[in-house]
Amino acid sequence: MIIFDCDGVLVGGEHLSTALMSEDARHYGWNISDEEGNKLFGGGELAKIGEMIAEKTGKELPADWDMIMQKRIVDMMRTKAKEVDGAEKMLQDVIKDVKLPIRVGSNSSMAEMEAKFASTGLNKYLPEERIHSGRDLNMPKPRPDIYLYAAKQEGIPPENCVVLEDSDAGVEAARRAGMACVLLRDLNKPAPSWPGLMRIAHLNEFVPLLLKIMQAQKAAH
Repeated sequence: MIIFDCDGVLVGGEHLSTALMSEDARHYGWNISDEEGNKLFGGGELAKIGEMIAEKTGKELPADWDMIMQKRIVDMMRTKAKEVDGAEKMLQDVIKDVKLPIRVGSNSSMAEMEAKFASTGLNKYLPEERIHSGRDLNMPKPRPDIYLYAAKQEGIPPENCVVLEDSDAGVEAARRAGMACVLLRDLNKPAPSWPGLMRIAHLNEFVPLLLKIMQAQKAAH
């Protein structure tokens, strides 16, 4: 089975979400740029980000700050979400050529992912029952639980799963889950030092890599 992260793998625009968080952090007195916020908040858990802002500014945030921010992100993504370059073609090729079951495991909420996938048209490849939210299930990465949950739902052992990720937290979650992982990231940028980690720079490299792995596995047996 293949398990996809959402933000930065299938749907772009995480920088828009972190820019909203950065704007709010500035409102509370933290002089942080959108670029710095993207590095600090990207892939993070909203409740933890709220705690970070409160600690940095010494201000008390609303008890439901994460829910307020979540709603703002969902509203924005209904119109501003964009697919990562090559995502739709890659999903089509996975379904047509690779013929393995697919699921999504993300720290985003279900409401956020539904907005993103509807806005980009990727929802036709990703039915709701195959999308799992680390936020809604209280299983945020880097804990491995969301990936283990996805595997359990499919009835497939973790060692027979490949995760496509773009964040260090997601790679760590896959490693802890005992799954193979492919990191989508510019090859000039640093990556976690995990010997089994495979890397690609563009989504058009993913299906050829999967087919190569599958052929090697067949040859080994």
